[in-house]
Amino acid sequence: MSDDGPDSIVLRYLRRIDEKIDRVTDEVQDLKHRITGVERQIGELFVSQAAVQSRLDRIERRLDLVDVPGRA
Repeated sequence: MSDDGPDSIVLRYLRRIDEKIDRVTDEVQDLKHRITGVERQIGELFVSQAAVQSRLDRIERRLDLVDVPGRA
């Protein structure tokens, strides 16, 4: 029996498809990890920005650069 029969050709193509699916799956997993890292960094930026804004607000109040409610 020869290796070039229809079953052999189909199996060869199925193996190629399987390899490609494995590569795509690996790439998707990599992208998920990278996106998670980006989301984490964005969250850290928001926290950092809030801390800077809080400090700036305190500095403005201490230097009387803004009106403080309740003060005349």
